[in-house]
Amino acid sequence: MLIQWYPGHMHKAGKEVKEILPQVDLIIEILDARIPFSSQNPMLAALRGDKPCIKVLSKSDLADPVVTQQWQTYLEQEQGVKTLALTTEQPEKMRQLTELCHKMLPNKASSDKPIHTLIMGIPNVGKSTLINILAGRMIAKTGNEPAITKTQQRIDIGHGIILLDTPGMLWPNVENKNSGYRLATTGAIKDTAISHENVAFFAAEYLLQYYPDLLQTRFQLEQLPEAEQQLMEAIGKKRGCLRSGGHIEMDKVAKILLSELRAGTIGRISLETPSMMEKELAELVIIREQKEAKKKARKQKWKGSN
Repeated sequence: MLIQWYPGHMHKAGKEVKEILPQVDLIIEILDARIPFSSQNPMLAALRGDKPCIKVLSKSDLADPVVTQQWQTYLEQEQGVKTLALTTEQPEKMRQLTELCHKMLPNKASSDKPIHTLIMGIPNVGKSTLINILAGRMIAKTGNEPAITKTQQRIDIGHGIILLDTPGMLWPNVENKNSGYRLATTGAIKDTAISHENVAFFAAEYLLQYYPDLLQTRFQLEQLPEAEQQLMEAIGKKRGCLRSGGHIEMDKVAKILLSELRAGTIGRISLETPSMMEKELAELVIIREQKEAKKKARKQKWKGSN
């Protein structure tokens, strides 16, 4: 599934980020703790250079705590990167972010000049909620739907810190198909842009492999099916998603599975690990090389025919 969901305001925000980066002292990137790799914007990685960066693992109360710790260790191997695992349920812990900003820029913190931070994150990752808690007042619009913030904002949150907020940004296309599915599973992409059933089948397959006990407990299944199709049917029967003739309404089952996964009612689930992503990145390199080889072969063939 190649996702190409890139509204006009996201393209505009990308250009604005490039223009504003020279004025920025530090970058705060909000990641979804359940998908820290898939929710990273590769555009930012390319633009950041050597600027210090705090990667905030938001919604950490929904993620597997063991996997979140693995991600923090992995991400902090990069020079100039620190991490914080946060949740909106812990506003006091969220305020540790301002302390960390000062620690990462000791020279700036001792001067009278404010620290200018660029805060970024994909849609629906909890960025606006975090800004409101840090500012102590309602500044940014919040909602459970992606693409709420539409324009760049400059926000003085006190403590000598100014936040430059940008709209939640995806990138022109999500190259790793599994990352695309993960973004869709967590709700980072509007549900109107994708097929519920495709995404739910991806989620079902993953949960069967990595979180079978949570599935069995949540949906009160006496025996856990081996394949995602059978799992969806079993959930449909348990939740009464039946049409006439006893057929399962798969769209309804898909919505149930995705909404309960997103809300954390199935349990604390992470959809990727550092080792999983290393493997997928290696596979992606091979795919790129194969595409490039095919492209060259086509060019040679075209030249030969002329």
